[in-house]
Amino acid sequence: ASGNCNLSGGAIVIDDEDWSYSYSYTLKIAGYSRTKELLETSKYARSTPFTVGGHVLAVRYYPNGYKDAADFASIFLVLVDSTGAKDVKAKCTFSVLDEAGLPVPSFTRTYTSACTFTGKDSSWGYPEFINKADLEGSPHLIDDCFAIRCDVTVLKENRRQFVVVPPSNMCRDLGGLLESMDGADVTFHVGGQKFSAHRSVLAARSSVFKAELFGSMMENGGDPVEIGDMESDVFKSLLHFIYTDDSPPEMTREDVVMAGHLLVAADRYDVERLKLICEDKLCTHIDSDNMATSLALAEQHSCPGLKEDCFEFLASPSNF
Repeated sequence: ASGNCNLSGGAIVIDDEDWSYSYSYTLKIAGYSRTKELLETSKYARSTPFTVGGHVLAVRYYPNGYKDAADFASIFLVLVDSTGAKDVKAKCTFSVLDEAGLPVPSFTRTYTSACTFTGKDSSWGYPEFINKADLEGSPHLIDDCFAIRCDVTVLKENRRQFVVVPPSNMCRDLGGLLESMDGADVTFHVGGQKFSAHRSVLAARSSVFKAELFGSMMENGGDPVEIGDMESDVFKSLLHFIYTDDSPPEMTREDVVMAGHLLVAADRYDVERLKLICEDKLCTHIDSDNMATSLALAEQHSCPGLKEDCFEFLASPSNF
């Protein structure tokens, strides 16, 4: 059966991770009242077919509902041509659009699990999509017109995988570079120990190291670079994080003292992620013995989360 339905717009998006094809289509019902008069229950108006992932689909709109759902407008997605595929799996969301073209939550229906179309003309949808009385009393029926958007994702099954991409091993390789010191071009003296490193790696990870090794501060420093007010094991842990982006093995769950020293080093060299890791560790180990020290660190090194946690600890009368 024919109806006064206008279809507009659509864009294909290929999702490489899930190997799927997505498409959005807007069905405009122009002359809602007239369409409802022309088509009795279980009679539909079908949209112009559209192609998603090589499969031809269309939308069926039932203005007076499908079968027993006469009080509703029904909506279905139908497989027009399966292009030889036995089964087609898809996910679909139907939404009535507001005046701004955005989905109306109360008139949105979605099914997160994939539905299977078993062949040509098989369909899937919602017999009770919209209560006609609710639609007619809503502001979304404008000048006897409203719009439904169909967001459909077709899943491609049984894709043969010829190439396996391994996880990134960049951090492992850089960690190995730190251990071997191949190509090291700068030396630090810290707490009586000598550490070799790579200027470019340090500069890429720390704005302070960049200024000291390549910027205006470079002329004031020699080689080896002397670093005072820091223990050698703290500097070693700082280098480990800079090269691997991973918490140093020396900083065990119980080593709150190391976390405090490393927080100071991270703040000094502007290694923000390491600073936050140390701040989080201190937050989870606040007690009456270290609260004062933690609060002082929070104040001196701009750690608002740690400061709030200390105050919350003090809020308990027994802790205070």
